[in-house]
Amino acid sequence: MSPKKQTLSAVVIAKNEEPRIAKCIAALTFADEIIVVDNSSTDKTAALAKKAGAVVKLLKADGFAKIRNTAAEYISTDWVLYVDADEVVTSRLASEISRVINIKGSETGFEIYRKNYYLGEPWPAGEWMLRLFRKDALVGWQGELHETAVIKGPVGRIKGELLHDTHRTLAGMVEKTNEWSETEAALRFAARHPPITWWRIIRVTLTGFWNSYIGQQGFRAGTVGWIESIYQGFSLFITYAKLWELQQRRPHE
Repeated sequence: MSPKKQTLSAVVIAKNEEPRIAKCIAALTFADEIIVVDNSSTDKTAALAKKAGAVVKLLKADGFAKIRNTAAEYISTDWVLYVDADEVVTSRLASEISRVINIKGSETGFEIYRKNYYLGEPWPAGEWMLRLFRKDALVGWQGELHETAVIKGPVGRIKGELLHDTHRTLAGMVEKTNEWSETEAALRFAARHPPITWWRIIRVTLTGFWNSYIGQQGFRAGTVGWIESIYQGFSLFITYAKLWELQQRRPHE
């Protein structure tokens, strides 16, 4: 008797992704079901997702880990692939996913290589992210902003790329930084971060630029490399300046 074919759910987390949701879903048709978790969108994200053939679940929640954990409750398949609305699964990755979930191996999860695009240009550095795993292996997602999946069992890596179209406009980048920095500063304040001084602000700002421009080889991206790397320093500056502001209002005892 041939082994039972493994089933797969593709879960898309989305909020106000009207321009991108259809393209994201179109690349997921290899999955047995596509579930879009719409977190309080005010545009046509939900309607377009339904039109594209996805099952839409409406949600209102704070924290990406909480959203992803809630999404897990809707899954009834053997495997799950988590994708964001600004990401697209390449055809090679889709074929590889379909292959590895039906191979009898020890892995209960797989990391996928994500290739980033900043301001429409490819970024020299990418990252491996745990996005594909058996449903019964998922322990849960952790982290307020930079959430990660915790699973039981060994993790492997697969071929193919997940294309990430992020930082599309400078206005959008600044808007997100202003929003996310509130949470980042609050988390550091709750963890009783040492008092912010002028030299700490300079250090984190320069570190953000250095990690992006040198560590991630942003210098290879030309003008976009300069813009993105300066922005990364700016992003850390805003976060730590807001942390300083919190400490001035409510100093630690």
